[in-house]
This record gives sequence, C-alpha cells and structure tokens, in this order.
Amino acid sequence: MRRARSLRDMTGWVTFAGGRPPLAFHVFFWGSAVIAAVVFAVGLSAIRRIGADAGPLYEAFFVGGAAALPLACVLWPLLPWSPDASAARKGASVLFLGVSLLVMLAGGAAALLMAGLAVGNALVVLKLRGGVGYAVLAGLFQFAMSLLNPAQPFVAAVLNGATVTLVCLVILVVVDAMIEVNRRTEETARLLAELGEAHAELRRHADRARDLAVAEERARMARDMHDSVGHYLTVVNVGLANAQRYRTLRPDAAWDEVRQAQELTLEALADTRRWVRALRPLRMEGRTGIAALRALAESFRSADTDVTFTVTGGWPDIDESRELVCYRIVQEGLTNALRHSRARHVRVAVACTPDGVDVTVSDDGTGADPEAVVAGFGLNGLRERLHAVDGALELAADPGEGFTLRAVVPA
Repeated sequence: MRRARSLRDMTGWVTFAGGRPPLAFHVFFWGSAVIAAVVFAVGLSAIRRIGADAGPLYEAFFVGGAAALPLACVLWPLLPWSPDASAARKGASVLFLGVSLLVMLAGGAAALLMAGLAVGNALVVLKLRGGVGYAVLAGLFQFAMSLLNPAQPFVAAVLNGATVTLVCLVILVVVDAMIEVNRRTEETARLLAELGEAHAELRRHADRARDLAVAEERARMARDMHDSVGHYLTVVNVGLANAQRYRTLRPDAAWDEVRQAQELTLEALADTRRWVRALRPLRMEGRTGIAALRALAESFRSADTDVTFTVTGGWPDIDESRELVCYRIVQEGLTNALRHSRARHVRVAVACTPDGVDVTVSDDGTGADPEAVVAGFGLNGLRERLHAVDGALELAADPGEGFTLRAVVPA
C-alpha cells in the first residue's frame, strides 16, 4: 500500500528540494549516460571503418565525445540547483554545458537529452537569460559542427542546429513549469502551516471564551441561588430556632413557626425545580428547533402558572448557535416570569420567517422597575448573546402591568 501511494504521488519526481534536482532529472541523466556509453562502445569497435568513410574529423569528434562522457558523469553530482550558489559552483554548470555538447558530437539523441538537462540547470542557476543563452549556444554548436562535416549540406546543418535549439527550448519550458509547481507547492505548504496555526489559536480563544462564559454563568447562578434558595433556607433556619425556643412556654407559636418553615421549604423546593428546568440542555431528548422550545415552555408549566406556546410560520434554516440563542431567550423569559413577576399566565409566541425568528415572552405579573430591568445580569447576558448574532432585544416592564420580552434573531 505504501509503495502504491508513493507511485501515485509524483511530487518528488518534479520538485526542486534542498538545492537538489528532481528525481526525474537523475533518471534522465543516468539513462542518457548509459545509452551514450553503449553508443560509444559500439562505435569504437568500428571507428576505423567509420573514419575511413567520414574522414579524420568525424573520428576526432567521436573520440572526443567518448572522452567527455566520464567527465559529465563526474560533474553531474556537483551541479548547483539554486540561484544562490557560489561562483565556483556556477562555473561547474558552465563546464557541464561544454562537456555535454562534446558528448552530443557523437552520442546521438541520448546525448541531446544531456545537453537539455544542462539548459535546465542554467535556467535554475542563471535564471531565464542563462537558460535561453544555453539553448541558443547548443544550437549554434550543433550547426557549426555539422558544417565541419563535408558529407552534410548546408541545409542539413541549419536543420540540425534548429532542432537542437528547439529541443532545448522545449526542455526550458518544461523546467520552468516544474519550478513554478515547486514554488506553488511551497507556498501552499506555508499557507497550510499558517492556517493550522491560526486554527489552533482560534481554538485556544474559543476555549478561553467558553471558560469565561461558564464562569460568568456560574457567578450569576451562584448569586441568584443565594438570593432565592439561600433566603428561604435562612428564614427556615430562623423559624425552626424560634420553634425550638417556644416549644415549652408557647407551643402554639412553635407550631406556627414549624408550619411557616414547611411552607417556605415547599417554595424553596419549587424554586430549585425551576432552576433544574432552566439548566436543561438545548437538545432535550433529541428535539431541536420548535420542538425544543415547546418542550422547554411546557416544562415551566405548573398548577400555579399557565404557560401557552404558539408558533407562526416554519422554522428557518439557522445554525446551531442562533438556535441556542432562541432557546436562551425563552428560558430567560420564563425564568424571570416565574421567579419575579408572580404571574398566573405566561405566553410564549414564536414567529418564524425565512429571515429569522421573532420570540416574545409576556406575562400578567406584577411587572418590574425599569432601572432594575436594565441592570439585570441575566438580561444583560441575553443582550450580549443577541449582539453576537446581530439580533435585537426589546423590553416592556412597568410596575403592575406585567412584563414583555421580545427578541429578534436573524437567520
């Protein structure tokens, strides 16, 4: 499986990494060197006959090319593949071009590929001008050597030179594309690394924001429970202490204190149950949207308080964070109605449109002081939730006229 994956991933074959040529270049060079060596080995066995037909100049070309091939194999591992290479290493690139041209004298097509690799090296080390200059120089060299061969006409010499130049230019374009792919690959890797760092930083900020929200919610719960359940328990404790003092001299008064403590205990128990209902999660028993809001409203219904729930329109396509805001609106409105307004009837109205959700919680209780409403911790937290989703909150609270909470959550 690992081998198959490596064969499908061709990145290493075309990537300039760490000042080294792509793997494909190594394969092309050593393949052309082996083929050229075979050509020279076969040719040397018949060099006398070839020389007699073509003349001593061809024999000199053939022997010079064969002698240059080992030098090309020595220079190949020393070639630089970076424009930041030293002048001495760039000199190795220039020398390699000359040696590859000598090999091309009698090495055939395989030696031409070697010259093309020299042009590609020039593009990397000496940029575009160097690569184009190498290509033109290789073509001129082939043209000049063809002219020295009396068996070839002038037109053939021109065609040979043009062919070598064209092949080198094609290789130049291919190498330039490989360099661009390598650049884009490095840029993509850099962007992915930055994206990973940004994602990790965002996760850390989200964790801190969540911890802060939990801490604020716990602080509010602690304060409200202290003001409600803590008050009941304090009064119950005082009443039971009085009952203990009265049990001998004033037994009727002691029983009155016990009955009052019992009533206060029932009220504290009801208040505690309201807290439990308020803390229930959004996805109650797998329900979301309208079903979750309806279940929440019904959980606040009791013998003393009637809660009605009405819906108009269809639930819009909103994300979970905005759905949670809708849930918290109903939760906060019902909690305030039961804890502060002493309401007998509470109405929850949800109006749904494709643009968002309009939630209204109203009661017939005693109302509230507008200044106390503005300073309320729970409602301030609700404002912050709505502000985070570009929502709006409206309150109507006059003493003796009930309380109305209306919030708009955009889709």
